[in-house]
Amino acid sequence: MLDVALAAGISPETLRKIESGRVPTPSFSTVAMLAMALELSLDTVWRTVHEGAGAAVSHG
Repeated sequence: MLDVALAAGISPETLRKIESGRVPTPSFSTVAMLAMALELSLDTVWRTVHEGAGAAVSHG
């Protein structure tokens, strides 16, 4: 986790807050920097979020 946070230019504490839901809506720039650090495209991130939201609606 430390490596990802540092590669994204955010503090490990901020990453912990995002992961735990204490930061429910991180800024776009934070999401973009995390995606780059994890070698994910923003398209992949969006698709994953969108599919997750659809599953929550379908099964909710």
